[in-house]
Amino acid sequence: ELSEAFWKYSLVQSLETGIVSSPYLHVFFAAQVKARDQGFLSPDILVEDLIVSMGDLHHVFPKEMLKQKGLQRGQYNQAANFVYAPTDVNIKIGKRSPDDYFNRVKAQCEGGNRTIGTIQSREVLDRNLAMHCIPQGIFAMRAEDYGDFLAQRRELMAAKIEGYYKSL
Repeated sequence: ELSEAFWKYSLVQSLETGIVSSPYLHVFFAAQVKARDQGFLSPDILVEDLIVSMGDLHHVFPKEMLKQKGLQRGQYNQAANFVYAPTDVNIKIGKRSPDDYFNRVKAQCEGGNRTIGTIQSREVLDRNLAMHCIPQGIFAMRAEDYGDFLAQRRELMAAKIEGYYKSL
């Protein structure tokens, strides 16, 4: 029996790691597989397929952007900064800050040219963000918001893991 304190505090704290092989991160991805979540910004492919064959482990806050701000490997490789994305999405995002590339995706939903991923409706975008536990404030986030993003996403990831655990 796991306590409420485990789900709200201990698990959230355990997600504060710069180790990509973290079992907590892998359990999060297992939760996404069980939920049949779609790839990051790509409703045409499942996270499961990206894990098995052709996806990239993508930094939501791009690694190069964070390195330019002086962050070290253990800081930019935080578990809460990773999502599975198709290679083309990863490449098109490049070094762009989240406020830039998420607003480009939002513009796609408003009839703009499709430049990143295949999402073309706000409803699908919002569902995709929820699947990946991305906070809604991402549309305004820049490098200086990275710490707040990580804290918010860890809580969302822990809630998803809890739901997964209780569904077993």
